[in-house]
Amino acid sequence: ADWRLAVWTLCSVLLPVLITAWCSFQRSRRQLLIRDIFRKSKHDWHYTDLFGQPSYCCVCAQHILRGAFCGCCGLRVSERCLRKADQRFLCKEIMMRGTAGAPSSMPHHWIRGNVPLCSCCMVCKQQCGTQPKLCDYRCVWCQCTVHDECMVDCLRTEDCTFGEFKDLIIPPYYLSTINQMRKEKRTSYEKVVPYCRKHWMPVMVLANTRSGNNMGETLLGEFKMMLNPVQVFDLSKIAPAKALQLCTWLPCNTVRVLVCGGDGTVGWVLDAIDEMKIKGQEQYIPQVAILPLGTGNDLSNTLGWGAGYAGEVPVEQILRNVMEADGIKLDRWKVQVTNKGYYNLRKPKVFTMNNYFSIGPDALMALNFHAHREKTPSLFSSRIINKAVYFFYGTKDCLVQECKDLNKKVELELDGERIELPSLEGIIVLNIGYWGGGCRLWEGMGDEPYPLARHDDGILEVVGVHGSFHCAQIQVKLANPVRLGQAHTVRLILKSSKMPMQVDGEPWAQGPCTVTITHKTHALMLYHSGEQTDDDDASSLSE
Repeated sequence: ADWRLAVWTLCSVLLPVLITAWCSFQRSRRQLLIRDIFRKSKHDWHYTDLFGQPSYCCVCAQHILRGAFCGCCGLRVSERCLRKADQRFLCKEIMMRGTAGAPSSMPHHWIRGNVPLCSCCMVCKQQCGTQPKLCDYRCVWCQCTVHDECMVDCLRTEDCTFGEFKDLIIPPYYLSTINQMRKEKRTSYEKVVPYCRKHWMPVMVLANTRSGNNMGETLLGEFKMMLNPVQVFDLSKIAPAKALQLCTWLPCNTVRVLVCGGDGTVGWVLDAIDEMKIKGQEQYIPQVAILPLGTGNDLSNTLGWGAGYAGEVPVEQILRNVMEADGIKLDRWKVQVTNKGYYNLRKPKVFTMNNYFSIGPDALMALNFHAHREKTPSLFSSRIINKAVYFFYGTKDCLVQECKDLNKKVELELDGERIELPSLEGIIVLNIGYWGGGCRLWEGMGDEPYPLARHDDGILEVVGVHGSFHCAQIQVKLANPVRLGQAHTVRLILKSSKMPMQVDGEPWAQGPCTVTITHKTHALMLYHSGEQTDDDDASSLSE
């Protein structure tokens, strides 16, 4: 009896362990197979544990809760049908292959089922996708939908118009024609469709998937659905300089670039555009729009694109805003930091400034934040968490006052004229209207007649702050900054000790040095005249 009890006890222990091990083995094997299909496929497959809307497998037509979907053409499929779907259905073509001559059109590319909610049939104008099954069709290029019963043979062969965003999309037949002409060393692109079309303004999307609240991954898929996938780039996988070479395949002075990221990402792209000028590609320079995904987003706010994006505006409206935006210029400045010392053989540090340069408490907060993020990057995946960390370090500096008596440590010259400094803890040099995550620093509370700061006049605004608490008062409109003046050239001499400095949110600790800020170049930007913020309303009323 004891022997039997021992056997049954052993079986009751080993059986669940074996079952668990077997299930784990099968799951790992299945994941390896799925990963292998994803790697070899021409589709942009992604796996999800739960679809965001009722979905049906495009192969077996069964209702599915989880499975794979293509980020380019929108196919949805269960795990067991993934291989069949990959072999049976074609994805969006980036470039047409095997075509004779120079095609100027292409037919619709229809995908059955899982049409967007509230879409209407292009034939009968009634709502599509209302039945709880795999039904109705959607064109992956023009986004038109049609009922099963309204689908006729002529629609299958009809030329696609590319829909509402035809002026933004790069058609596959255009790229195949230009590629063939380049091989033959022909450069007369003027007669190629849609190059010859008057209002064609192709857009490129450059997204930083690591910015701010990590929405870049989702946006990449949504833009690939609306545009040609070749127009959408992930900056974590390809550098902006390489992505922007697509501009050389497109008409001069017509390309628009939408940068999805923070102010640092925008600066990275603008640096790559400056490299194009050095290479002699100035005629291909694009205009830049911004979708703000960072923490501060002051440049985006200045140019009318908002203080932050959290998915509240659909991708279609974002593309409409890019189409309607007006071109403007943005001053870019050269910041040269030369270390002091008789035996200093190092080259001066050179930065490019778009937003602002500062020395003092706000640079100290940025430096502490940067150091903390380098240690634990996984914690900084939310814009709210990022601002909370900034608040913590600002409160800490109010008590410690590490930057006090700055006026005794530095000398300030504006256009060669020495400025007598009052008691300060920080100096901020502004190129744009917004600072510190949405505060109009130069205008202040508006009780004094100071003109609006401009970003295209070749003039910098220089202000001082008394400390972190003063910065907080300015942001909630309880105080004004100490306005030190405006200048075309700013020179700041740090005589002693080590102080925190920053250029556009990139901080470092700096010893005795001379900082010289001079005008470098202009960048071509896009201004969105959308809804005004409260600060904009107040400033317009004061005018």
